[in-house]
Amino acid sequence: MSKKFLLAALAVILVLPSIALANGLNLNGLGSRAQGMGGAFVGIANDFSAVFWNPAGAAGFRKEMFGFYATDLIPTATYRLPLYNAFASSLPGQGILVAKTKTSHYLGGLAAYYKPISSKVVVGLGIGTPSGLGTMWDGQDFTPIPGGTVYDWSSKVGVVSISPLVAVKLSDVVSVGATFNLNYGMFSLKKPAGTVIVGEEPGIPIPPGPLDLGQYEENMNGWGFGATFGVLVTPSAKLGFGLTIRTPSTVSFSGTANMPTLSVYHLPGSSDLKRKITWPLGIAGGVSFRPVPRLLLSADVHWTQWSKLDRITTDYLESAWETLVEMSGIDIRVFDWKDATQLRFGAEFTLNASTVLRAGYYNDPAPGPLATLNVLRPSHTFNAVSIGIGKTISDLQLDFGLEYLMGTTRTAVPSLPVIPGAMPGTYGMKIVVPTASVNYKF
Repeated sequence: MSKKFLLAALAVILVLPSIALANGLNLNGLGSRAQGMGGAFVGIANDFSAVFWNPAGAAGFRKEMFGFYATDLIPTATYRLPLYNAFASSLPGQGILVAKTKTSHYLGGLAAYYKPISSKVVVGLGIGTPSGLGTMWDGQDFTPIPGGTVYDWSSKVGVVSISPLVAVKLSDVVSVGATFNLNYGMFSLKKPAGTVIVGEEPGIPIPPGPLDLGQYEENMNGWGFGATFGVLVTPSAKLGFGLTIRTPSTVSFSGTANMPTLSVYHLPGSSDLKRKITWPLGIAGGVSFRPVPRLLLSADVHWTQWSKLDRITTDYLESAWETLVEMSGIDIRVFDWKDATQLRFGAEFTLNASTVLRAGYYNDPAPGPLATLNVLRPSHTFNAVSIGIGKTISDLQLDFGLEYLMGTTRTAVPSLPVIPGAMPGTYGMKIVVPTASVNYKF
């Protein structure tokens, strides 16, 4: 292994995690060129983002290559709830609760290095942020719900993937590739724990009656693994077909939860906890077509098996916590998500020998049903538009893009039986996503 390979790999490992730690909402792609084309890139995958879109695309690289991509997701979420709603504690006729997320910047990215080791085999390493979810609200907006007390309301779950890659060119037409994905997950949550009615539970030295559990917080991290497999078929210079399969990955989280109010009652104010979350199976197919030399068109279909994300439970090591959280329902996160299929379309137009313009569109259906909506785990159907520009300077490629995701308004009403964690109300979401990439061949 060459010294250049080791140095580039070290740079990837050191630089990207510092960006990815603030990862936020669902990331729908990595790489400015791909995102500028609406993420319709499985049938192309011929730049440094191939490690994410289709590892088979790397088999066509004839030079060593290093690329770096950064993105900033800037979401605006809204939540409205009539205060006469049975969910709220205020009296009828006092208006509408209106909440809006704080302005936040959720950073993500990808860094990747590739090296041809023969005329048919390319190896590489990528580190990126393939997924994430989260929101940050102003607790003052929610005071009518917990009875006038200001609590912190925020959530963040994200993954950083370390992905060594191998790609092989089987013929002039067919290439295959694969990555092993070592996934590091991060999970944090802040919310009011709610009120429980205490009886004569063993190990709970509290007089019978209502108990306000106060602020609840948790922070966890953990590891999991998975793999990505890809095939790229290029019958001609004008036509390409791609297929990518990303296996499920279960991340085993562990960490600490805190409910400081419990210490007032001589109970442990914190507890170690464990939780497993599975990122589901994903299958994507794409086609690219060049009708004229200066125009490249692409279309993708992406299917995700979100139905495997049904409900998530937590194991608390403190026995008193196990009893209290079971009574409050905060240890159960009911998702009941459904499988979803994205449609993506993109175009790239060559303006001159060094400049290209891009545009794209995709539809990303909400996997979460109305009955399980919660302000701390947003789930919206997005219609997204994107634009981009690329500039080539010898072996250096610079790409810039901008995405705008328009989430559909969703209204959830109270349901019976009550689903733990569900919050009826009207939800809205918009996201602005600027991106930039640098790709260098040497």
